[in-house]
Amino acid sequence: MFQTLALVFLGGGGGSVCRYAVWLALRPWTDKFPWATFAANALACLLLGALLGRQAQGLLSDQHRLLLVTGFCGGFSTYSTFTSETWGLWQSGNMSAVLANVFLQLAVCMVCLLAGLRLTA
Repeated sequence: MFQTLALVFLGGGGGSVCRYAVWLALRPWTDKFPWATFAANALACLLLGALLGRQAQGLLSDQHRLLLVTGFCGGFSTYSTFTSETWGLWQSGNMSAVLANVFLQLAVCMVCLLAGLRLTA
C-alpha cells in the first residue's frame, strides 16, 4: 500500500510542477483566454491517450500506470481523468451516460465554483 501511495504522490507532484511550468510559459497570453489550462489539459489528455493505448497493449505495468496515469496525469490535469472516464463510457456504448457525464460535470462544477465563491464572499 505504501508503494502505491508513493507512486501516485510522486507522479502527482511531477504533474503539478509541469502544469505550473506550462502556466509560467503561457502566462503572457492568458489575459483573454485560459491558454495555460487549455494547453495543460490538451497535453495531459494526449499523454493519457498514449498511456492508455500502451496499457491496452499490455505494455504498461501497474506501477507505471499508478505513477503516470493516476499520479502524473491527475496532477497535470484532472481533466484527463474526466476524459478517460467519458471515453470508457463511450467505449461501453452508453451514450446517455456519456452525455450525462459531460453535461452534469460541467454544471455541477460550475455550481460548486459559485458556491465556493459565495462561501468566501
